[in-house]
Amino acid sequence: MARYWFRQKRYGLGATPNTWQGWVLVLVGVALLVAGVVINGKDPQEVWLGSLLIFAGVVPVSIIVWFKTEGGWRWRWGDDD
Repeated sequence: MARYWFRQKRYGLGATPNTWQGWVLVLVGVALLVAGVVINGKDPQEVWLGSLLIFAGVVPVSIIVWFKTEGGWRWRWGDDD
């Protein structure tokens, strides 16, 4: 049986970490975003590297979260679901 790293939010769209693996994935994504922003702000010649880190912090992490969420992503209205 597959263990899901995230659980669906009670209201709205998306997921929240449910296991330590989920929290590690979120922290890695945030670290990549911060590194990309810092690199983009330092040297104009390295904007491509900062942009690549930002992309790597958003797209692959979002895809993994989507696949590792129990119940999938859809709009939720609390106890009505």
